[in-house]
Amino acid sequence: MNKKFYIAFLVSLILTPVYCVSQTYSEALGGYMVNQTVYKGDTIPYVELREIPVYPKLINKKQEKFYWKTVRDVKLVYPYVKIVAKEYAMINAKFDTITDKKQRMKYTKKYERQLLKKYEPTMREFTLSQGKMMIKLIDREMDKTGYALIKEIRGGFVAWWWQVFAKIVGADLKEDFNTSKREQDRIIERVITLYEAGIL
Repeated sequence: MNKKFYIAFLVSLILTPVYCVSQTYSEALGGYMVNQTVYKGDTIPYVELREIPVYPKLINKKQEKFYWKTVRDVKLVYPYVKIVAKEYAMINAKFDTITDKKQRMKYTKKYERQLLKKYEPTMREFTLSQGKMMIKLIDREMDKTGYALIKEIRGGFVAWWWQVFAKIVGADLKEDFNTSKREQDRIIERVITLYEAGIL
């Protein structure tokens, strides 16, 4: 084996956080016991290294400012987007058991009151940019705009009313998430990837 390659490999093992399959800590050895494998007759440690995404450098101050604002907003908003997706799945599962339209509406209103009581105090603290971020990330997570979700669950008139309100405050419930068309959405996707990888 090439000596330079061997040294580089050992250094990378030391410097890179190691995530081992079935690793156990040994007090006697003062370290972790890891799996092993046989490679060309040699028994060597078998470890899985965490995948780290690499992105090009941000090209200007404007992009950098947007990037760090996005990091802040994603950290705050993304967990709530996951909650929205979970609650939506639960409502849909319940709708499978309720066929009567009036009963569905009654259930939806009751469920909405429970959700508002639970999450509204926190969401009221969101800034306008964080609210806009949530709208975008809902579309990214569920492949449906906020407008489409409200229309599906509460009906067209309620969706229209919330869209009017959103427009008044400078947002848009019909805004989608599109990395192929928007530079900002590509930066948001980058931040989410790093956040999910535990790097941010």
